Amino acid sequence: MVPLGKGIARAPAAMAPSDGGVCPAHVAIIMDGNGRWAAARGLPRLAGHRAGAQAVRRTIEAAIRHNVGWLTLYAFSSENWRRPAGEVVDLTGLLRHYVRSEVAELHAQGVRMRFIGDRARFDADIQADLLRAEQKTATNTRLILTVALSYGARAEIVAAARRAAEAALAGTLDPAALTEDGFSAMLDTADIPNPDLVLRTSGEQRLSNFLLWQAAYAELVFLDVLWPDFSQDDFAEALAEFARRERRFGARPG
Repeated sequence: MVPLGKGIARAPAAMAPSDGGVCPAHVAIIMDGNGRWAAARGLPRLAGHRAGAQAVRRTIEAAIRHNVGWLTLYAFSSENWRRPAGEVVDLTGLLRHYVRSEVAELHAQGVRMRFIGDRARFDADIQADLLRAEQKTATNTRLILTVALSYGARAEIVAAARRAAEAALAGTLDPAALTEDGFSAMLDTADIPNPDLVLRTSGEQRLSNFLLWQAAYAELVFLDVLWPDFSQDDFAEALAEFARRERRFGARPG
């Protein structure tokens, strides 16, 4: 878990995974720093969130460029509902605008959109927008973009445990036969591979209740860049760091 700062020299283009290095199949990102970005410029927090949406566009383009198959973005946590009411309204309004304005372009690029989390907490029109985006892009395969909304990993795990308990009570599951794979199939990410790389911006070094089960053996990279400033070069830097890691999944080196 090596923090990468702006002062670290970037890997040359020849080392980028798209040029033959080891590329993660699934990159998950904790997009952090919108508020601090806005505060540093004397702007309202909404300006930071809007700038963060631009960073999302750059990141999707970078993932496609580097042949990453799955990209998961932590956009709105279950804890975000505790923020001041005005900011929650701004965030949900931005979500509504983003989904409506971007889905056509993402569809044209071959991106499939998926959403995980408790979407029932959003207004009905937003829920309908999310469903339409999933349906419109359902057959795309160039990049599977999963957006975590009103998502918390602990709640996800508890919900999966509840499903397992209900199945056991119904007699359709033998508790002794429950495996890790079987439990994984009860999570929101059932048909999504576990992330190979979890990246967090802003210099903070924690998972913040994001993909706790799925990230058990992910490589963690922390970049000292606020999310609105996140660039395609930053994405390539994280992939280059991933390529330098030796992944052993608990085993001894060969």
